[in-house]
Amino acid sequence: MTTEVQPAAGNQLTISASEKERELRGPERVAVLLLALGERHGRRIWEQLDEMEVREVSAAMSRLGPVTPTMLENLFVDFVKKISSNGALNGNVDVTERLLSSFLPQDRVSIIMEEIRGPAGRNMWEKLSNVQENVLANYLKNEYPQTVAVVLSKIDPDHAAKVLGILPEELALEVISRMLKMEAIQKEVLEKVEQTLRVEFMSNLTNTSRRDSHEMMAEIFNNFDRQTEARFLAALEEENRDSAERIKTLMFTFDDLMKLDAGSCQTLLRSVEKDRLAIALKGASESVREFFFSNMSSRAAKMLQDDMEALGPIRLRDVDEAQSGMVATAKDLAAKGELMLSKSKGDDEIIY
Repeated sequence: MTTEVQPAAGNQLTISASEKERELRGPERVAVLLLALGERHGRRIWEQLDEMEVREVSAAMSRLGPVTPTMLENLFVDFVKKISSNGALNGNVDVTERLLSSFLPQDRVSIIMEEIRGPAGRNMWEKLSNVQENVLANYLKNEYPQTVAVVLSKIDPDHAAKVLGILPEELALEVISRMLKMEAIQKEVLEKVEQTLRVEFMSNLTNTSRRDSHEMMAEIFNNFDRQTEARFLAALEEENRDSAERIKTLMFTFDDLMKLDAGSCQTLLRSVEKDRLAIALKGASESVREFFFSNMSSRAAKMLQDDMEALGPIRLRDVDEAQSGMVATAKDLAAKGELMLSKSKGDDEIIY
């Protein structure tokens, strides 16, 4: 008697029903499932396997021989039971680590789990793309050009460009040359570079890339309302005038919007709702008002002044929110490259 098993369209396997049943093990089970799924449905699974897994499953498939309907049915039933255990699957860090430990060397498992448990689960290259460019460049300038080329080829292009710009020119040119000639990076080489970075660089990053405390505090002060900001700055001036002055220098306030050039100011005005602009200018100094009026048409300035008068008395909190919103909008536009922010006119330094 002959039975036809048709696991997937176009794939027919003819076997004898009298074939001896046997238990499928390890890669054989995967091979049978992929054969049953066929080219169309199994392709996405094949694509997720690494080269070693593909070789192992392919070898098992080539030696598989006849698979009876009963063997196939038992495999499917066992598969369904496992994925539907208790009606659901529960994935967590511990389960993931146990699963990886069942087929990977422990040192490799430790590396993977360290990345998973790290900040936001980012991998090594994502983490490097968030390291300050001067810190990364300072470390890489002592490495071999080929190592630097590998690292820069794996991080975000904009970050790589900043790092290259800081490196000594001779080294940077050599690195560019290596990157232009670079072919596919061998897995072993990449893993070795990752391991070196992890041990020699990332582990010490907390100390080497500590953010300037005054810069961090300036951002916090930028988010205070006006009264809270004035209160804390006054208290800080009494305790540590130098720190207070440095924080004020680093802060970007609503009044600093007067440093915008005409084009940047008009870009900002187009991006702010007219009612919010009226509230923000209602509580602004005369010089700030005149600055914005001068960057509008006479008709638009007159309409805005009328809107401000029609507002009547407004709460200081509403003014603070409107002005903070304009500063936030300006920073967003600057981050997109649509306008330029500077602490002082004629100063080329971009602060955001």
